[in-house]
Amino acid sequence: MKSINHVDRDRDRMIGIRLRLLRGDKTQQQVADDLEVSKNAICAYEQGRRRPCDEDKIRIAKYYGSTVHDIFFTDE
Repeated sequence: MKSINHVDRDRDRMIGIRLRLLRGDKTQQQVADDLEVSKNAICAYEQGRRRPCDEDKIRIAKYYGSTVHDIFFTDE
């Protein structure tokens, strides 16, 4: 049985993969500039090392034309 921390890490990695795929050909710097966050934040989100705050989740979802749920709460 997986521990809660292990499940959270798996979820964070999946979110990171999803964010990386959504970014497409744009650089992390381009996305960071557009969202007015640091490049380090975008990198950390994509690597599953950090979760964006709720306000940033909303901005990220709008930026990619998606929903917060589809990006951050879907287990697919």
